[in-house]
Formats: sequence, C-alpha cells, structure tokens
Amino acid sequence: MDPFIIKAIQLLLSLSLLIVLHEMGHFIPAKLFKIRVEKFFLFFDVKFALFKKKIGGTTYGIGWLPLGGYVKIAGMIDESMDKEQMAQPPQPWEFRSKPAWQRLIVMLGGVTVNLVLGFLIYMMVLFVWGSNYVGPDDMPRGFAVAQEFKEFGFQDGDRILKVNGEEMKNSLDINRHLFMRDIKNITVLHQDGEQETVAVPENIGSRMFQEGVMQPFVPIQNAVLDSVLTDRAAAAAGLQKGDSLISLNEQEIGYWHELAPIVAANKGKEVEVVFKRDGKIISSKVIPDDEGLIGVTSKRDFDIQTREYGLDESVKAGFDYGYWTLHDYIAQFKYVFTAKGATQVGGFGAIGGLFPDVWNWQGFWLATALISIILAFMNILPIPALDGGHVTFLMYEIITGKTPNEKFMEYAQMVGFFILIALVLFANGNDIYRWLFE
Repeated sequence: MDPFIIKAIQLLLSLSLLIVLHEMGHFIPAKLFKIRVEKFFLFFDVKFALFKKKIGGTTYGIGWLPLGGYVKIAGMIDESMDKEQMAQPPQPWEFRSKPAWQRLIVMLGGVTVNLVLGFLIYMMVLFVWGSNYVGPDDMPRGFAVAQEFKEFGFQDGDRILKVNGEEMKNSLDINRHLFMRDIKNITVLHQDGEQETVAVPENIGSRMFQEGVMQPFVPIQNAVLDSVLTDRAAAAAGLQKGDSLISLNEQEIGYWHELAPIVAANKGKEVEVVFKRDGKIISSKVIPDDEGLIGVTSKRDFDIQTREYGLDESVKAGFDYGYWTLHDYIAQFKYVFTAKGATQVGGFGAIGGLFPDVWNWQGFWLATALISIILAFMNILPIPALDGGHVTFLMYEIITGKTPNEKFMEYAQMVGFFILIALVLFANGNDIYRWLFE
C-alpha cells in the first residue's frame, strides 16, 4: 500500500480517537453536574452530518469536515453562537446556571484527558515494547561534529558520556536535548582516550535554529547504502542497496557524513559518483535535486540496545517520558513567533508525517501520544474559542466574583474563531507550499 495512504489512515484513526476522548472529557463532568449536552460530534457537521442519532436528549453524530469535533453544552457561548438560546432566561440544567468551579472542571476536562492519555500511552508503549537506546560503547567511532560546534572544543569521534553531569542514556538524543533543554556542559570521550567536559553557550538552542545547524552531532558510519528511493537521482544513476561509496566529484568519501556537504554544494549539477559493488569499482553520473538530495539512506553499523520495563518501572518511565515530551514541545514553541519558525508551522500534512510509512503499532501509538500532548497544550492557550479562553474568563470570574458581559463573550468567541481559522489556513498553506515548491 502507498505510504501516503498508510499515513492518512493512521492520522484519521489517531485524530478520531483523540477527538472523541477529548470531548468525553467535557461530556462526562457536564453530565455529572446535570448540565444538558445537546450534541456530541466527531468532526464538524456544517450543513449536514454523515450520521446522527438522538439518545437520551443528546444527538450523537459524525460530521463530514474532519477539522475536530465538539460537544454542544446548553447555556454556553461557544462556536455554535446560539444567540436565541442565550436570550432566554437561564435554566437550571444550563452551563451558565452552574457554579463557576463546576464550569471550570467541565472546561478543563478535555485538556486533562488529552494530557493523561498521552502519559498513559507512553507507559503502555514502554511496558509492551521497551525503549531503544545507543550508549557510548555502542558507537565506537563516535560522532562527526559540525564545524560550528568544534569551536567549543568538540572533536570528530567524540562519544557522549554525560550532559550537565548526568549520564547520557541515549547518545542519539543529544541534538534534541541541545535544541530544547537547558544544557550547560557535555562530557565527552575523545578518540585519543581523553575525557573532557565542554561548556556549551547559554543560547545554544537559538543559535542552532538561526544557523540551521539542527544536527551538530551525526553518528560516524561507513558510506554503505541501505536503501535507494526508486524515483530519485541515485536510482537513475544505477546505485543499489549495499553499494559502498568511494568518491563524489573526485572527493573521497570515507564515511557517510561526508556525503551530504558535497551533494548539497552541487544542487542541480551533474556529479560523478564512484562506488564499489561485489568487489568491482563502478562510475556513474548523478544529479542532486533542488533540496541537495539524491535519494539514499545509510546502512546502520552501530548497535541499538533495548531496555525492557516491568509494570511499575513503565509507569515511572512513561511519566518521565511524557513530562519531557511536554517540556520539549513548550520549549520549542517560542520559535513559532520568529519569521523562520512561522514558515515551519505545519498542518495536517506535518502531523501525518509523524506516523511511520508502514503500519507499525509502536510508531502509531508513539505518534498518537505526542499529538495528544500537543493538543492538550494548544487547547489550554488563552485564546477565545479554545478551552483555554473559557478557562481564562472563568478564572477571572472566580477571582473577581464578576461574570464577563455576554456580549463581550460573544465578540471574544468570534474573534477567537477567526484567529483559529486563520491559523489552520496558514499551517496547512505551509504544508501545500512545501509540497509544491520544496
């Protein structure tokens, strides 16, 4: 099956699950507080619904527009903008008639479910599949270091031992940690056997982002091809899985990380590639595309270990994994407000890219947990029309004892709705632009 279709199916399944559970987070406390819930919909039913059925005063259904879902709670100013209902005297079963603390619990329910669900999925994944890691002893050749990082004291061949004085369990996490976390120093083992603690600048994450050095540490591997994409330049040049690269444009390639700079410097130009296959030296011509790629991946030649967890261990480790996932997402969110970061905001295409190309339950659940935590964070932002907007107004009411004016709430809801529509169009527009031009 086509990878695009596999990703699309996983995305639809994941979002459907997350949306239903998120709305259940609002639905259940509303019912507990005897608030009438008029509708419960997966996706939006603009003009019509694919399916709907009324049960016990609530209409359950599936809309045709897969941009989310909703519960319509009686007596609440929401995206339905039901002014006729709000013009009537408050009824005891309506949202607006309940104490502020009950309304706050109803509004926090969806975010709470998404956050807890993300943590629970991580616990389940670790219990069922464990976690993979690469320790310093599993990478005898160490890392190739970007030139920009050598000025700090790092060297090609370094193996990562500690970060901020604590043992680095998975060496492959180093780039992500540098970008998203407060890293002050890294202890490395140089190829000459000397151990050194290298200080890292305070603003290293911002520097990586602005300079485009997002992978300063790349594992040193032999230049052996693991796969060749059939519709890219390497396949047209006759390269095959298992070939060992020798040189590009007479520049010797000893290791895999030496390939990318040469290819990137020759975008759209014909390049002579020399490689070895079955003991024979072969020469061919390849033309890197506009992205500086030829469509090959390397054969991994370092060991990956798997750590298994008992039930109690998986709970603690899953909680830690979820905490740091949320922490890292919040840490990188600040880049959205930069010119460069705004161009990298993605919509459904970017979300779909989180899922594996082939059906893999572990990959599916890991992506679903990440999306669930992202939804929790995004929904709690204090933007009218989001849960966070309602929570902000309710906190104001609880603190001051004053209820915001209904007209103000209506206008705020409209403004928030248009902001959300604009963000959705912008994010998905970025996806389309990248698909067409990058």
